[in-house]
Amino acid sequence: MAKIKLATIWLCGCSGCHMSFLDLDEWLLELAEKVDVVYSPVASDVKEYPEDVDVCLVEGGVANEENLELIRIARERTKFLISFGDCAVTANVPALRNMLGGAEPVLKRCYLELGDANPQLPNFPGIVPELLDRVRPVHELVHVDLFMPGCPPPADRIQATIEPLLRGEKPVMEGREMIKFG
Repeated sequence: MAKIKLATIWLCGCSGCHMSFLDLDEWLLELAEKVDVVYSPVASDVKEYPEDVDVCLVEGGVANEENLELIRIARERTKFLISFGDCAVTANVPALRNMLGGAEPVLKRCYLELGDANPQLPNFPGIVPELLDRVRPVHELVHVDLFMPGCPPPADRIQATIEPLLRGEKPVMEGREMIKFG
């Protein structure tokens, strides 16, 4: 049986979902026998999102142009895309900046009002990816096949979500143990 091509993406989030994924402990060894991790911030040095990905776990909200480009590419090249954690599902904590009313007020607050010795806006392309006016959950920008809430989702929920996919089945996201936020 061919291995499933698995990817994980970390957008605008704290990496807590990826840390929870690593909490799968010994099950990671079983998983490694059934999947090829083809893209991940924790397991590979691949710089470009590959073609023909079977399953992708997407952590974080979409906050800047780089996030937006990556999520669009991932959706285009992935068969089954999962919003992985509350930030991907709702935009959660990163969306708190939305209250400031756009990218410009966020940059002014961060770099001018709260700047240390030499407050200034970054003005060289590439220092800070171009911010979107709002942090948005993944499903507002691309189609999502499954939502896995949690901040972060506990390891047993991650395993219960991935195991059916390994058998070619869709996970059942019912009951408190599978759909609780926070």
